[in-house]
Amino acid sequence: MLSPQARRHFNLFRDPFQDDVQGPDDIYLSADQRYIREAMYQAARQGGWLMAVVGESGSGKTTLRRETIDRINREALPVIVIQPKAIDKAQLNARHICEAILYDLQPNCKPKRSLEALSRQVEKSLVESGRAGYTHVVFIEEAHDLLIQTLKYLKRFWEMEDGFKKLLSIVLIGQPELRDKLDERRYPDAREVIRRCEVLELKPLDGGLGDYLTLKFKRMGADITKIIDQDGIDALRQRLTEVGRGPRRNESLSMTYPLVVN
Repeated sequence: MLSPQARRHFNLFRDPFQDDVQGPDDIYLSADQRYIREAMYQAARQGGWLMAVVGESGSGKTTLRRETIDRINREALPVIVIQPKAIDKAQLNARHICEAILYDLQPNCKPKRSLEALSRQVEKSLVESGRAGYTHVVFIEEAHDLLIQTLKYLKRFWEMEDGFKKLLSIVLIGQPELRDKLDERRYPDAREVIRRCEVLELKPLDGGLGDYLTLKFKRMGADITKIIDQDGIDALRQRLTEVGRGPRRNESLSMTYPLVVN
């Protein structure tokens, strides 16, 4: 990150890239990010969404999830957000998901011991909550670590309904490995969930790099033109673009993701 000498030279009292998101106004949103943010918001407001948000580490996935939850709270929407807290997502199973749903719907309710009884308990709680006017969304971070069997379980949760009304939306958030797990050619036995899951991918900043940097320095009360010029921004973009070799020599891979840029 920026050294103390660099901050002193440019008269910056804080590093504009450290703890840089304190509220929704601090988030840079390209057209791509706005679309994904709105999709996550609509998934929370309505039942029946099954989607995956995929992006490189540091591309802003978690920030968009946090902003969606903050927006729900700001607008006082009747939405119950469910977030399984298992540290090792590879160990997440049907029982863990049931317990997470039950905990966020009825924190003082004791989960049933058998999975059959627990599943009925969860469905009953969702139906009662839905009839009381609430919608429900499950956010699962680090979803690239989920086992294929767990992905198939999630479809069962997504299918829970009250009449024609689905009771849950599910949003998976993960790194590019998640996209690979949602490839039917690789995992044909998971096609029942893969064919129903919409995959949205966060792209690099690329052409929006200058606007992103402008916002970050503006937060600090700094004028970006006194710190870096357009040639410098172009050089940064070039530095963060990898050119392929051999058969891929005509291809390039941009790594202009917020964390890498920072």
